[in-house]
Amino acid sequence: MFSFDQIIHFALLYSPLSFEDISDRLAEKHPKVVFVLGGPGSGKGTQCEKIVQHFGYTHLSAGDLLRAEKNSGSENGIMIQNMMNEGKIVPSEVTIKLLQKAMLDSGNEKFLIDGFPRNEENRAAFEALTKIEPEFVLYFNCPEKEMERRILNRNQGREDDNIETIRKRFKVFLESSLPVIEYYKGKGKVREIDAAKPVEEVFEEVKDIFNPKVPKDENVEGRCMCCAIL
Repeated sequence: MFSFDQIIHFALLYSPLSFEDISDRLAEKHPKVVFVLGGPGSGKGTQCEKIVQHFGYTHLSAGDLLRAEKNSGSENGIMIQNMMNEGKIVPSEVTIKLLQKAMLDSGNEKFLIDGFPRNEENRAAFEALTKIEPEFVLYFNCPEKEMERRILNRNQGREDDNIETIRKRFKVFLESSLPVIEYYKGKGKVREIDAAKPVEEVFEEVKDIFNPKVPKDENVEGRCMCCAIL
């Protein structure tokens, strides 16, 4: 059994670098971070794969990083496993440290952070510890009934793909993640996608966000270049 102080101690010891050292190194890279949020079955994972292929981002899933660390057998992983077994939420500091390490190890400067922040505490901790604000939040908005249909139809053999658990996960998303989306809406940083459409139609909307079309200057159009320069 680990105390809260031990949890933070392990988080800080996970890397020989402190939060401050890692934050300074990341700041030197001037990383471009996009938070990707959406309910279970909204299709954000599929769209992240396409964004990686077309725009060169590194896709970081907070859940995948935690699962990988849990299965690694490390001291930090044992702590994560014990917390999950007890139904406790892994502290934000632990997840953020894993994200920071993955960002540094990637060699890239553009990141999709998928499924994080899950709540306001995650958001505030990420900005405070990393000194990074996202460029924007990519929000895949999909009706609950459509997400239920997708999850129940996919054949992944997941134990949590049953109607009761799906609805519980959706409720958690509404209660925890929507306040994060509302916070960034207030800062003009949310890019909302109609995720109920077919995959390729959704990606057309995504492409317009990552590669916006430059509007034509109506005052310049139709004039000769010498006039346009003046």
